[in-house]
Amino acid sequence: MATSSAQNDDRLAGARDGAPEPADGTREPADPAADAPAGRDRTLRGAALLATLIALPVTLLVAVLAFTKLSPAEPAATPRPTTARVQSTAPVEMAAPALAARPATVCRALLSQLPPTIRDLAQRPVTAGPEQNAAYGDPALTVACGGTEPTIPATDEVWTVNRVCWHSVEQGDTTVLTAIDRETPVTVRIPRSYEQPLQWVAPVSSAIVASVPSGGAIPAGCRA
Repeated sequence: MATSSAQNDDRLAGARDGAPEPADGTREPADPAADAPAGRDRTLRGAALLATLIALPVTLLVAVLAFTKLSPAEPAATPRPTTARVQSTAPVEMAAPALAARPATVCRALLSQLPPTIRDLAQRPVTAGPEQNAAYGDPALTVACGGTEPTIPATDEVWTVNRVCWHSVEQGDTTVLTAIDRETPVTVRIPRSYEQPLQWVAPVSSAIVASVPSGGAIPAGCRA
């Protein structure tokens, strides 16, 4: 019969393949994994291990760079508290020469315009002539209104600060600045420890412009 002949052929094929023939004559399909070469499996596992070894240090490097970028280069400095200048509040000794009626009026007007502080120097009381004298800070910067008109040599330098012409003279450890383009002279004495004395007379200049009229023998350097 044809069917018996086909089965015999299958048995012979199975015998040639080296696989025993099942009793019922039905053969199971072969396992593909069993047919895969063992060398290929080892190659795949080796490639996966190599990829892991390469990826790990790269991940660590990225993490370190991110941490470094987010972290500050150095801790922020703790702000130091500011310390105010320690200043005496005792009266400052100043002379108070007698003034004629007109200069006395002008000086009272000037004293009313002076600021309560000059930069960080607070105003202090004076021993005499509060209507014509003022003092600031410790050591004291003083402002004196009135007195004798100074004689300015033609070769001396003068400086204009806030529209007021000043003449400067060094006396010991003090810079003496006198406003010489006003009908009543105003003298400011600045201790040498206060650097750049012309900057200290800027607020005094503003008070002079508001209260002391121009006049007197104005040097050529102040008329430019």
